[in-house]
Amino acid sequence: MPLDHDSSGVTADTDRSCRGRTAPGRPLPGLDALLRPAAGLYLDLHRHPELSGSERRTAARFADWLQTDGFRVLRGIGGHGVAAELRNGDGPAVLLRAELDALPVAEDTGVPYASTTTAPGPDGRPVPVMHACGHDAHLTCVAAAARWLAARRDGWRGTLVVVGQPAEETLSGARAMLEDGLYDRITPPDVALAQHTAPFPAGMVAHADGPVLAGSATLEVVFEGDGGHAATPHLAADPLLAAAGVVTRLPAVAARETHPAERLVVTASSLRTGDGGQAGNVIASRAVLRVTVRAFSDAALDRAASAVERVARAEAACAALPPRVTVTVSSRSGVTHSDQDVTAQVRSAHVAAFGAPRVTGWPATSATEDFPLLTGAGAHLHGRPGIRGGYWMLGAVGPAQWAAAPGTAADEKFRGLPGNHSPRYLPSVRLTLETGTTALVTAALALLAG
Repeated sequence: MPLDHDSSGVTADTDRSCRGRTAPGRPLPGLDALLRPAAGLYLDLHRHPELSGSERRTAARFADWLQTDGFRVLRGIGGHGVAAELRNGDGPAVLLRAELDALPVAEDTGVPYASTTTAPGPDGRPVPVMHACGHDAHLTCVAAAARWLAARRDGWRGTLVVVGQPAEETLSGARAMLEDGLYDRITPPDVALAQHTAPFPAGMVAHADGPVLAGSATLEVVFEGDGGHAATPHLAADPLLAAAGVVTRLPAVAARETHPAERLVVTASSLRTGDGGQAGNVIASRAVLRVTVRAFSDAALDRAASAVERVARAEAACAALPPRVTVTVSSRSGVTHSDQDVTAQVRSAHVAAFGAPRVTGWPATSATEDFPLLTGAGAHLHGRPGIRGGYWMLGAVGPAQWAAAPGTAADEKFRGLPGNHSPRYLPSVRLTLETGTTALVTAALALLAG
């Protein structure tokens, strides 16, 4: 998940959390014994990350863990997706979801368990791979929570459903699992839950009262026309020049076509050329521009996507030899909302577990997710509009990293911390796993019967 947000909206209570002055809450019984194998799983996943759509090993590790704990496990759903369930009498079905995939990022954390993995990228060339967004922690926390709940079935009733989702970073995995019949092959949940690490102090969780994450659409804008010799540009359509012109005009879409109160982000994320693009004396005949728009309503996304297409066609049309323009939507995700009642129940459970100072607020951010498709927002794919969703953020910054961050006030430190997708992104292992596992267990117990 592209968490390119400013976390300074998390309250200043975070500084007290990292200094260890918060209320202890209620420790989860048996958690210490569970953390050792969980940490082993986490370190293994971190050392062996896999790109979106290639999560074969990660999926197998997760599925084997759940099978050991007595879950009925299904593999290979929508690619390498894993789904498992544990039925324990009458009661609601609660789904815990985590992601399998990593990112094409070269790790620069310096820890002994850092990834040195490379894998073929989209063009077949090797790229570095790293869990730079915390999916290894998410997966480990879900695995540990599932083990804890499986060992204590006398304390709850209902059905526990666990999903390891592939290809979240490309916003295609949830759709692929649903189109492969996910909810026809396992018990459809009444509630789906997920959490995501973010660069605020480990030991804390954060809940939003409105939207948690933005919706997004990724557009692929292709410019095609006659290339030619760099010495005679007047004889070429020059798709690259048209694409570059669009890049310079994109900021105006957000600044001049959006109400100031409506949050919209428009980002040109990549520009590449086709044939001839590697030679200095050749004007390529093809240029491919990727643009991501993010907003907090479908209407705003539609307007922004239309504006990007209009700008692209206008930029091409003003050339003496206009290149052809094709615009396609390569991915789209909805706004991540937590159900109000679910959020209230889960927040109360977290306050009881951690103490009030460790449960804070979360401002809606422009990061995006495909988790909403697993809830009622994805009813057009699975036909179950009544599935409620719950989503919260999980602190991942350990005390040493927090202390080393420049500044003294919390907002100053936030600006100096490596964020998600950074080569230096490094969750605190024990605190993140301890808090994330407890957060999932207590949330599930709050929603299951008994």
